[in-house]
Amino acid sequence: MSTAISLENISKAYQLGVFNTGSFSSDLGRWWALKRGKEDPYLKIGEENDRATKSSSSIVWSLKDLSFDIQQGESVGIIGRNGAGKSTLLKVLSQITHPTTGQLRLKGKVASLLEVGTGFHPELTGRDNVFLNGAILGMRKEEIKQKFDEIVAFSGVERYIDTPVKRYSSGMYVRLAFAVAAHLESDILIVDEVLAVGDADFQKKCLGKMNELGEGAGRTILFVSHNMSSIKALCEKSIFLEKGKVHTIGDTNSVISTYLNAYAPSRSSEGFIEKGKSLHNNGEAHFTRFLPVKNGEACSEFFFGELPELLIEIDANTTLEDAVFTVFLSSIYGETIAMFTPNDYQPTKVDEGITKIKVQINEVLMPGDYLFNLAVSKYSNGESIDFVESVGDLRIMKESSKDQKDYPWNVIHGYIKPRSNWVFQK
Repeated sequence: MSTAISLENISKAYQLGVFNTGSFSSDLGRWWALKRGKEDPYLKIGEENDRATKSSSSIVWSLKDLSFDIQQGESVGIIGRNGAGKSTLLKVLSQITHPTTGQLRLKGKVASLLEVGTGFHPELTGRDNVFLNGAILGMRKEEIKQKFDEIVAFSGVERYIDTPVKRYSSGMYVRLAFAVAAHLESDILIVDEVLAVGDADFQKKCLGKMNELGEGAGRTILFVSHNMSSIKALCEKSIFLEKGKVHTIGDTNSVISTYLNAYAPSRSSEGFIEKGKSLHNNGEAHFTRFLPVKNGEACSEFFFGELPELLIEIDANTTLEDAVFTVFLSSIYGETIAMFTPNDYQPTKVDEGITKIKVQINEVLMPGDYLFNLAVSKYSNGESIDFVESVGDLRIMKESSKDQKDYPWNVIHGYIKPRSNWVFQK
């Protein structure tokens, strides 16, 4: 398998504000250095791209010293917070902008979908824009004609194909743009977050098409998204960018876990929850503690088959006559897996002050990483009393604590292994 994309010490610097150093002598020094083929001396004092801090330099490194290889046929996810450098990296790879330093090698034709409406002219019809956008992406006119019906059918905008695209919604824009890019005979397909504009059905359709292109046609795919489930479904390998640098690169599950843990709210080792961490709170009560427990001691790691117990504490400012408690179990990708309530969602009276609650999970969880959310509301009208996200995490390991057997199951077979009774008859 050959290398499709190779980056060697790629960096991209941007000038903030005015495009000079602030003095004639410094501008002259910069010009003389560049004239002699030397590096810009003022780039050395640039800062990393941290939008949360005030800049003291007019130079910001959107990307800094990125080095990695992507093999032909790989589907690679790129994740990170806003401002991490994801879109800048894709623009460099698409050769829309050139790196400030470093060397980039691409093998084959590149098709990219970076922004809604890129390459479309608002006054032209959808039909005209298919030919225009296809030409921009390197398709020949005959090739576009051959694939035109297929492109339009995939986009689902056939009824409006002869309408100027300035009258399209953003979802229709991205449908048509993705259809053109996906049907281009390219070797590398680069897709930014634009798919989030489409509806759920179209997103599923796009992911299926990219899977088909990657696994079936052997194309290299780079996919940026904040939707961890989409990254997980499409990409076996992922890159976590932070402040323009590669934080982690490797298999998708471990990279996503690293990314989520890097920005997870800090938690006390004893499970205490700081006041004010709630997403919703009406002032009547708040959760003060959450802790997974094994054999009476705090523990966040369990072997497959072991049933975790949860310790919860709530501090009520008044007596709660009809409180309904819920523990939400979710994957690290944000998918809600299950919810646990006492007595089939029946109300519970909670006295003023601190109340301790023990919850025994009786379902077997598949090996993997999990998160918990806590909620308490009023049974009478559904009003939220307190809701806290990511109060604790849990890891289920594959090896059995009893016989060290390596079980074949993991989260690709589901998250919960429910009990069931089987009867065989002849």
